[in-house]
Amino acid sequence: MSKIAKFGPGGNCDAFRAAGGKSTLQAPGFVKSMGLDAYEYEAGNGISGSLELFAAIGRKAVEHGVAMSFHTPYFISLSSTEKEKRDKSIEYIRQSAEVSALLGAKTMVVHCGSCAKISRETAMDYARETLEGVALMMQENGFKTIVGIETMGKVNQLGTLDEVLELCKISPAFAPVVDFGHLNARDRGVFYTADDYKRVFDRIASELGSNYAEDLHCHFSKIMFTEMGEKKHLTFEDDVYGPNFEPLAEAMVSLGVAPTIICESAGTQSHDAAYMKLTYEQLRQK
Repeated sequence: MSKIAKFGPGGNCDAFRAAGGKSTLQAPGFVKSMGLDAYEYEAGNGISGSLELFAAIGRKAVEHGVAMSFHTPYFISLSSTEKEKRDKSIEYIRQSAEVSALLGAKTMVVHCGSCAKISRETAMDYARETLEGVALMMQENGFKTIVGIETMGKVNQLGTLDEVLELCKISPAFAPVVDFGHLNARDRGVFYTADDYKRVFDRIASELGSNYAEDLHCHFSKIMFTEMGEKKHLTFEDDVYGPNFEPLAEAMVSLGVAPTIICESAGTQSHDAAYMKLTYEQLRQK
């Protein structure tokens, strides 16, 4: 039996709070009630909460059949010009791996960093060096969570698809996290047809192996952009910026891939994830 894609929100949406949700301990149950099967714990502003709480959330996720992932703090920078900050980033990733293990997260998502003040080549050199340290740290601690390196939406950030794939070659501990909204925003609109999306999966398979493409961790949302790329996340109600999900669903069914897709819409992420799941399932049944 072929694998089936999973869908869920990144963090807690407006509907979760409207339904009385006060703690992320309630999130797996809410996600299940929406007919979804994935959830990404967002720690962009830093890790807060006890280890006991993270373990309890992990148990709730297992109880409700929800696949967990974890988003590491935004202040992690693989490419900082300051070695002290790069070394601290390795420690933040270690802390994230510890939390991810308690949550039962298969993937923890990491941002590459900026290249606004240095060349992309220099930024990549710093990122490689940092990730070599991360790979060693993961091995020494016996962490099994995949370090997911995310494609980014702003022109002055590291994180083109090619850059992410190159960094993933450093260690089997790393895998790409493709944010289709980010890629669409940084290139000011590139995803219109199923073939546009297929090219991403084909590129990953070609560079890293078909298993990476078949089991990809993704982010998806519509994103407003300027000439410098990403400006802000939108909802699926937007009909100006895109990208649209329907061609991605066509590509997934056609290729037989089964990614986990985390929706990062602005406040409507659970409802938009449910729309994606329904669209995908209807196509699979045709």
